[in-house]
Amino acid sequence: MRMQQEEVVREVTAWLVRRLPGTWFAGPPEVTADGEEILVVGRLPDGAEDPVERARRFREETREPRVLLASELERRYRRKVSWGVDCGDERLLFTTLSVPVMTRLRLPERRVLDTLIDAGVARSRSDALAWCVRLVGTHEADWISELRTALVAVKRVRAQGPDP
Repeated sequence: MRMQQEEVVREVTAWLVRRLPGTWFAGPPEVTADGEEILVVGRLPDGAEDPVERARRFREETREPRVLLASELERRYRRKVSWGVDCGDERLLFTTLSVPVMTRLRLPERRVLDTLIDAGVARSRSDALAWCVRLVGTHEADWISELRTALVAVKRVRAQGPDP
């Protein structure tokens, strides 16, 4: 049985807090997960250097220990581990998965994607669909957050109910 995502996030966060060097991040990392990937994002300590340059330097200097940590987590949770940093107002992701998702679209929906391609917003239908998902996520972040909270409550109630 697959472990609940929230439980994975709690366990991975606690595991990383015990193992990450204290100089890497200003506080515990933000961990998110789905069935394929665990994403670890830490806030870099403030500095005078350009944020993008600080992120680049951090990525290079921590590559080997991050790979070792990721390998251990990947064996334990059978998911790829990706890394990123928050630096100033920038979020830079170093390694992330791009997972194919099957969807069925009717002609009007395909036309929307094709219009985005024709306008140069996207290179392919796949890129156009990803762009649409990011757009909804950006503009409806509060609604999606409330929806996720409601789903957690539904799962909890279902778990307390009788077995089918």
